[in-house]
Amino acid sequence: MTAPGGAPRPGALLVVGDVVTDVVAVHPEPLAPATDTAARIRTLPGGAGANAACWAAHAGAPEVRLLARVGAESAQWHERALLAAGVRPRLLIDAAEPTGTVVALVGRDSERTFLTDGGAALRLGPADWSPDLLDGVAHLHLSGYLFFADSARALAAAALADAVGRGVPVSVDPASAGFLTVFGPDRFLRAAAGIGVLLPNEDEALLLAGLPASAGTARAAAELSRRVPLVVATRGASGALVAEGGRVVAEVPAEPARAVDSTGAGDAFTGGFLAARLAGADPAGAARAGCRSAALAVARLGGRP
Repeated sequence: MTAPGGAPRPGALLVVGDVVTDVVAVHPEPLAPATDTAARIRTLPGGAGANAACWAAHAGAPEVRLLARVGAESAQWHERALLAAGVRPRLLIDAAEPTGTVVALVGRDSERTFLTDGGAALRLGPADWSPDLLDGVAHLHLSGYLFFADSARALAAAALADAVGRGVPVSVDPASAGFLTVFGPDRFLRAAAGIGVLLPNEDEALLLAGLPASAGTARAAAELSRRVPLVVATRGASGALVAEGGRVVAEVPAEPARAVDSTGAGDAFTGGFLAARLAGADPAGAARAGCRSAALAVARLGGRP
């Protein structure tokens, strides 16, 4: 991602992924079945791809672009939010489905459980892709959610092939351990073959490496780095691991933070990491930048800066 000698690589960051509407419900007490539970509820712009793009812009990436599909009912709202965050959006309006929606249930420990309706987000398809979208692009990032729907996966394959053909580095965030389990870890890795950077969390790393939780994230990251040149595995409050060539080469601590809502923390890490890499940081330095962004993300409600 960086030019020889670690110098910044000029060009834009292009994110292809999802824009969704987040309904975030923070409930200090456990959910009470069949009755009311008091909560603080907010409707916010979200989506793993869009969040990562916004955090990259917030972290100083000079130009961030986003390709996504939304419904007509909220297209203008989402476009305004992205522009205000410093992202240049190319939002395609879907005629059949509304914008995807995610209900995030956030408990006292700030951990979140998602209810996900992909809506228009997963209806991106090969017809939405054009090689000229890579003009002026120094790095392509693909949201892992693209791989879980047939049409979006075909677009991801076309974008990946074009980027590799042009020598543009590509990264992927696997996005969801739950969806990975259903889709199949080996199938996911085959679909993502050719990427240069993999950004899983602990659960995703273990799943993709085919290892039990007892094996540990370090072993999972090391094993995955035999298939992908650079693997950066996030571990929440334990920071991140950087693995290359079959071994862990750096362990980066998390930044101190008072956690309020972990929604989008992984997206924030991705955005901060990619912005730092574009600026010339080595993988460990970029991981530290990612941890700084993640610390900012967990201290606020929602998944955006």
